[in-house]
Amino acid sequence: MRGRDPYPPLRPGTGRREHRARAARMGVLLMLLTLFSCAGRRPDGLGVREGRLAPCPASPNCVSSEADDAAHRVEPLRLAVAPAEGWAAARSAVAAMPRTEVVRETESYLHAEARSRLLGFVDDLELHLRPEAGEIAVRSASRMGYSDLGVNRQRVETLRERLRERGAVR
Repeated sequence: MRGRDPYPPLRPGTGRREHRARAARMGVLLMLLTLFSCAGRRPDGLGVREGRLAPCPASPNCVSSEADDAAHRVEPLRLAVAPAEGWAAARSAVAAMPRTEVVRETESYLHAEARSRLLGFVDDLELHLRPEAGEIAVRSASRMGYSDLGVNRQRVETLRERLRERGAVR
C-alpha cells in the first residue's frame, strides 16, 4: 500500500477527512437503526394456559401476580366493583397509558405492548380477569435485556393507582 492513498477521493476534492466524516455518519445511522429496532419478537408463551399467565423468567425484568418469589411478585388487582365494571376500567386505563397499544383482547384477557420513551424497547403487559376471585391477574415483562431498572413493577403500580383513583380496585 506504499505510495497509494488508502482513502481515494469519493469525488474530486474529497479526502481522508471526508471519508472519516462519512464513516462516522454511517456508524451513527447503523446505531440508530439498531436502537430503534428494540421491539424484539413477540413471545410465543403469552396468554392464559391452564388458567394462568406465563411464569416470569429468572431475569429481574418481569413481575407477575402469580410469581412465588418476592423479586417477581406483585399483588393482583383486587376489584372493588363488579368484575365487568372493573374489567372495563382496567381495559380503559391500559389503553390510555402512554406509548401503549392493546394488541389482543378477549372478554377476560388483555395483551398490550408498551414502548419505552427513549429507545423503543417493548414490554408485554398482560391482564387476566378472574371474576370468581374478584381480581385481575397481571404480568409485565421485558422482551429484551436482563434488567429493566424496575420499569415493569412501576408500570403495574401506576396502573393500580389509576384504577384506585377510579374506585375500581382496592
